[in-house]
Amino acid sequence: MVAHGAARVTQASDPPDIETKLSAARTRLILEKPFIGSLVMHLPLTPAQASWCETTGTDARAFYYNPAFIASLSLPQTQFVLAHEALHCALRHFARRHHRLRHRWNLACDHAVNLLLLGEGLKPPPGVLANEAYAGLTAEEIYPLVTNDAEEKTLDRHMFDAQGDDGAPQSSSGKGAQPEGPSSEPDPGKPPSGQGTGNEEQPPSQEERSAGDAAREPQTAVDREPAGLRAEEQEELARKWRQNLVSAAQQARKAGRLGASWARIVDELLQGEVPWRTLLARYMSTVARNDYSFQRRSHRESDALMPSLHSHQVDVMIAIDTSGSVSAEEMGEFLAEVDALKGQIHARITLVACDDKLDAAGPWVFESWESVGLPGTLRGGGGTSFMPVFHWVDSQNLRPDLLLYFTDAEGEFPPQAPHYPVIWLVKGKAPVPWGDRIQLN
Repeated sequence: MVAHGAARVTQASDPPDIETKLSAARTRLILEKPFIGSLVMHLPLTPAQASWCETTGTDARAFYYNPAFIASLSLPQTQFVLAHEALHCALRHFARRHHRLRHRWNLACDHAVNLLLLGEGLKPPPGVLANEAYAGLTAEEIYPLVTNDAEEKTLDRHMFDAQGDDGAPQSSSGKGAQPEGPSSEPDPGKPPSGQGTGNEEQPPSQEERSAGDAAREPQTAVDREPAGLRAEEQEELARKWRQNLVSAAQQARKAGRLGASWARIVDELLQGEVPWRTLLARYMSTVARNDYSFQRRSHRESDALMPSLHSHQVDVMIAIDTSGSVSAEEMGEFLAEVDALKGQIHARITLVACDDKLDAAGPWVFESWESVGLPGTLRGGGGTSFMPVFHWVDSQNLRPDLLLYFTDAEGEFPPQAPHYPVIWLVKGKAPVPWGDRIQLN
């Protein structure tokens, strides 16, 4: 059954061996990895036309698969792709992108999920994204490490967004009206079954056997990509997947089958988004990466040009919104965090304050060995415009390695991004038109 009018192509059903393989892979996940297996059971298995689904994909409502791709996989690799889509949903990647560029976010999410699954010992298909340097990081922490022009490809298709990077609806670009995918899901409030009550492995429950039988019923392939999620759909699905995650974790804990790493991940997700301090540290360390120099070494050592590791001072510009939307206490807390970080990355800080005009008492400069603090008095309380800060940087012919702007993001922005990285640390929910945004929570 297809909800929301999703189109189907009238054709023969997939070969029974494909359906059997998917069912067997889900059953093995339930037995071997009960926490992940419980999450997988919340995604109906839905065949898709190869014209839009090259491998697999999800819209947080179903697991879409290209039968030819599943046929090319081993059973352990099939377990991996099922778990991959379930984790995208359980980690609520579809609701956490916010302002971030879609391609970079999708790559970051794939790295995060694949590294978790590899850590569980699951066997991936060839070519999955799994940079070991990102191990233990969330998608938000990986995102700033992924370049804008990255040519990598995700394992699957992420059908989460009804809007483009600029907030406008995505173009159907010749695909016609894009129908939505299946919405039939198990009751999110019902704890997934199938886990044992002790450390012993238990056979699948009647509920899971029924789901497996449903997977073997003849289906025809969805011929169009489902429409992305609208804001209200994201919110509702995020709530359901949070319940799914809680239920799966509770059942696995009760059975003694929830590892410490998964327990930490679940707890962090349930507490809220990644702390802004963690994200700020990740961004600042990115711009302060050590680099290699090919300067010629001493002749007493060698005449060869050998790369040597060296560090350089990082110039960080900090702008504080003094229009009244951010309190002095919050400003002080933010600067204290920057002060703690700058010593680690050898940063020189230039501080400016601005409401709709620059504070004439600034700028204030802090060398890497000096403590950063809030100036005694700050002019402010007027309107909000971000233009003066960027005009001043241009007028001084400055090229900071990074500009941090602490604000509520409710004001006038320059029409174009500058040629240096900008991070907006935002109190409130206002969007930013360019740069990277960190939510202050």
